[in-house]
Amino acid sequence: MRPTPGIRRLASVATAAIFGLGLFVSPVLAEPGFERWVASFRQTAAENGISRSTYDRAFKGVDSIDPEVLEKARFQPEFTAPVWDYFDNRVHEDSVANGRAMAKKYKATLDRIEKRFGVDRYILLAIWSMESNYGEILKNDKVMRNVVRSLATLAYADQRRAKFARTQLIAALKILQTGDIDESHLTGSWAGAMGHTQFIPTSYQAYAVDFDGNGKRDIWNSIPDALATAANLLRKNGWQAGKTWGYEVDLPSGRKFPSGSLTLSKWQGIGVTRANGKPFRHGGDKAELKALDGRNGPAFLVTKNFFVLKAYNNADKYALAVGLLADEIAGYGGLVRDWNRPFTKLSFVEKQELQERLSTLGYYDGKFDGKIGEGSKTAIRAFQAQAGLTQDGHPSMEVLSRLRKR
Repeated sequence: MRPTPGIRRLASVATAAIFGLGLFVSPVLAEPGFERWVASFRQTAAENGISRSTYDRAFKGVDSIDPEVLEKARFQPEFTAPVWDYFDNRVHEDSVANGRAMAKKYKATLDRIEKRFGVDRYILLAIWSMESNYGEILKNDKVMRNVVRSLATLAYADQRRAKFARTQLIAALKILQTGDIDESHLTGSWAGAMGHTQFIPTSYQAYAVDFDGNGKRDIWNSIPDALATAANLLRKNGWQAGKTWGYEVDLPSGRKFPSGSLTLSKWQGIGVTRANGKPFRHGGDKAELKALDGRNGPAFLVTKNFFVLKAYNNADKYALAVGLLADEIAGYGGLVRDWNRPFTKLSFVEKQELQERLSTLGYYDGKFDGKIGEGSKTAIRAFQAQAGLTQDGHPSMEVLSRLRKR
């Protein structure tokens, strides 16, 4: 059963589900207009219990919008990236290895969290990876921004997101007022998602936990607080302890399948089997069929916990990536049937080599992080054009082989 729409809206701590909307950018980045908006919003804040001193602290130095916030709002990879591209950048050798290392490092904390909340540790590790690369993103000043400025920018300059941003801004001001974090450390993504596990302010208010017992719910600096907060969100949205998110399956050829939920036993009765040949557990549990890459790609029967994951981010790609990454961190293995890529896949290390070779030739000036974003794709296309190859921007073995000959 899916979480109710109201709960899902409250719990969408990652921003893709909320921001699948058109973007209106004010043609004038006028600071005087923004300053007037900040002055007028003071009354709204006061009506919501925000003191004058809190408001002044929060907006000290915030005298202009952040144009990068408006630019970043245009791109939501959960809805725009090809299936293989989305998963290749999130479920790979490095994210799995780091997850296993974190499982060992924080074993005692994860033991306590599992006991209290009943949420699988590998799911929490996968969320941590997806949201902040196990906290590495919090060290990146180019990504982390002033939450108050980001939300004020959206409230002022983006008509579609203004209502949401105003609500989140009030919640952020309340976080400052309670003293869980000070204004200099209230940082987040372009849309105000905060901390190791990227909670928007209203979701922080609803689910944040002081798990390390220091009197503050600090998801920015306390990994126990951050992971427990994620577990609390999942538990309160109906996570079923001891059960999976779903199964990769094989579909019998030459037949259509019903939409909606059937029990796992009934799916098996019409010829759907687990891809790894093992039996389904809990045959009475209901599941839906998901085939994000068409009939020739991997298919999945997803259970209630899959839809609980969508309370974190209401995108099938996101929930599936969390589930697949969690399974690999736990040692259950990867996909039996891979995604339909129009090229030969590279390993994570080979993608780093690709970036390094493109850099050496002057096509790329980014990090050698194995993640193929727009910068890498632009560099690949430039090299392909020079080499007389099809300019598709794919990180393929064909491109790497040609680079190795240079």
